[in-house]
Amino acid sequence: MNISRIDLNLLVYLDVLLREKNVTKAADQLGISQPAMSNGLKRLRTLFDDPLLIRTSQGMTPTERAQELQPTISELIIGLEKAVQPRAEFNAAESEQVFRVMASDYAEATLIPPLIARLRTEAPNVILDIMTPSDVSFPDVEQGRVDMVINRFDSIPQSFHQKVLWSDDFSCLISKTNPVLDKFSLDSYLKANHVWVSKTGMGVGVGMDPGDVQRLGWVDEALTKIGVQRRITVFTRHYQAACLLAEQQDLIATIPSKMAKQHENNERVCIVPPPFIIQPIALTMAWSPLLQHNPAHKWMRQLITQTADSFGRESLLK
Repeated sequence: MNISRIDLNLLVYLDVLLREKNVTKAADQLGISQPAMSNGLKRLRTLFDDPLLIRTSQGMTPTERAQELQPTISELIIGLEKAVQPRAEFNAAESEQVFRVMASDYAEATLIPPLIARLRTEAPNVILDIMTPSDVSFPDVEQGRVDMVINRFDSIPQSFHQKVLWSDDFSCLISKTNPVLDKFSLDSYLKANHVWVSKTGMGVGVGMDPGDVQRLGWVDEALTKIGVQRRITVFTRHYQAACLLAEQQDLIATIPSKMAKQHENNERVCIVPPPFIIQPIALTMAWSPLLQHNPAHKWMRQLITQTADSFGRESLLK
């Protein structure tokens, strides 16, 4: 039997007929005429090659085949009704959903803390599973196993949805005892020792080559454009580590400004603009098209966007 040729209305008729065991009552319940219901029963008998309901002294009695069909048809109708009902709104206040979010170290140190603060107020039972770039691959995101990824990406699959959360420029985090501050210039910057920190994209990282400028990222690309190169003595993938290392007298950490401002109350360091131009970077959120219309996912994306907007405004006021 070709299921595409079956009129689903007939299954609705059968479900009601098997419950009411009366053509007139079934017709009234469905709001159709008795002749229409009788015609429907005739078509059902042809479809299943069985009388289905037989008139007896007790009224219309289901056949053995009809009794076998009843639970299956009833379950099918219930499933179809659920499928076509409008999707329920996501109730954040009562939800216990787990959201898996891949966040770069930069995003985790800047965006995630104010996001968690908002979750505690708006959705106290929601759980956030924060993953690192090396935990996740693009296929994981594409198949919806990870809700969203937040990072600075060199490239993203075209099928993904994405939103830029903010742009950020760069600052230098330097120990207050570092003599480079006596006359901070491009020349003194280049003569100093530097901490390199970055991790774009996703996947397992590999060791860095100080001579491979193309892979060193935004700061070193900016220096290459003006024909110079800095002296990197420490490579790290963690911004918090870079900020702690900047407390040492002989190291400079050139990092995104929103990250640097996390340490503006640290009495051991100061924040100064770099002595050359570095193009701003964009923090981007990306997610699978499979989750685009999911109510819970839409709510979380909106909350992340609102948090990023608020954090950006607070950063400008400081």
